[in-house]
Amino acid sequence: MIPLSTIRDSFEGVIPSLIATTDSDGMPNITSLSHVYYVDERHVALSNQYFSKTAANVAANGLATVMVVDGYNGNQHILDLVFESSRSDGDVFDRVCAHLDVMSAEQGMDTIMKLRAVDIYRVEDCRLVMAANPLEQAPEKSASAVRDHLQWTEILTARLTAETDIEQMLDRALEGLAALFGYSHAMVLLPDTERMQLTTIASHGYDRYGIGSEIPFGQGTIGKAAATRLPVRISDMSRGRRYVQAVKAMSGMDEAIALPAISSPVSQLAVPMIAQRRLMGVLFVESDTAFAFRHKDEEALLVIARQLALALMLADPGRERGERPPAPTAPPAAAPTTDAGGVKIRYYRRDGSVFVDGDYLIRGVPGRLLKHCLDAYLATGQRDFTNREIRRDPGLLLPDFKDNLETRLILLRRRLEEKGGPIRLIRADRGRLRLDIDGVPHLTVIDGD
Repeated sequence: MIPLSTIRDSFEGVIPSLIATTDSDGMPNITSLSHVYYVDERHVALSNQYFSKTAANVAANGLATVMVVDGYNGNQHILDLVFESSRSDGDVFDRVCAHLDVMSAEQGMDTIMKLRAVDIYRVEDCRLVMAANPLEQAPEKSASAVRDHLQWTEILTARLTAETDIEQMLDRALEGLAALFGYSHAMVLLPDTERMQLTTIASHGYDRYGIGSEIPFGQGTIGKAAATRLPVRISDMSRGRRYVQAVKAMSGMDEAIALPAISSPVSQLAVPMIAQRRLMGVLFVESDTAFAFRHKDEEALLVIARQLALALMLADPGRERGERPPAPTAPPAAAPTTDAGGVKIRYYRRDGSVFVDGDYLIRGVPGRLLKHCLDAYLATGQRDFTNREIRRDPGLLLPDFKDNLETRLILLRRRLEEKGGPIRLIRADRGRLRLDIDGVPHLTVIDGD
């Protein structure tokens, strides 16, 4: 039997698989599969969605035959399967469900393609039935197929452990993913469990940084990785669209589904950053080519994500023990009677949203952090702040345990920099910030929506 681990490219779902079964009278039935999932060396998982006839046949004799196709070279393998169990929860189910949800949700098909269960099959045999035509030019392997993942992971993790600053560590991680692994588009997002959102704190390779951009838990590849705390990898999003189109046709729905443009993402990989069972963020990479990320990329990214998560967990912005907050500077001048030189700021107490001169800036904990600094500046003229002092403000509603104040301050400062407005937070030293404003702030606090 050919080891399943040697044909992992056949389980990426780039080329559809086929499943054949027979009923009690020997009548065969063949249908397409959305995906065959590798579980271990002797087991695969099939998504149980539309296969009423297939399910009835398997219930009758417990047997199935599946053909899988290698997305790189076209090799075809036959798997002889024996049904073992059906699962509607657990890690395997969650992972399959997350993968299918990402493929279907963007097309508005998430309710139709809802996963009922995952069927686990024992693989009795795996054999090659057709090799790619040697006379045809085989597709070139991507950089993902030839790179030494273990070597690059060791190099990058060594670089990260040498960093003592969280902000620099995040930047070095994304730069290293691009330089070593070839992941030209990547980002790190932080969770906000209060609002069940993820917020971008660092990115690389995009035409804009997108600091402060948000995505809800459970939405898309990134949101699914956060909600399930499992990696979510899509090797060919166009393959998913083609499958959805086929499902619509079978359902009598003839609405056309456009294939992705060249500029659209085709491969995506989102990995949860978990330390001590806490979700610290999501590390995300994407590409406009199919098969850009394989299982080895997933394994490497998991190692890097866990190291970043642990670094965020251990970051202690309260290391400035024993220090005293700097003395306040002179109070600011009285607000002018006209708008000349003034900065209009609206703060919504409900969710911590901040608008500067009518433009949305940020919300949540970072928004409350900015209001804390503005309140102190307007009351006493204070411009210099320490993390330790900020943490004492009960109005920030920081969690009692491991509040990750440092990362929220990084997020706020980077968002202000990218916005390029009249307000800046300058990092004076570790654990110290200085507020810089062009003009006199006019702060309006709104209690309602």
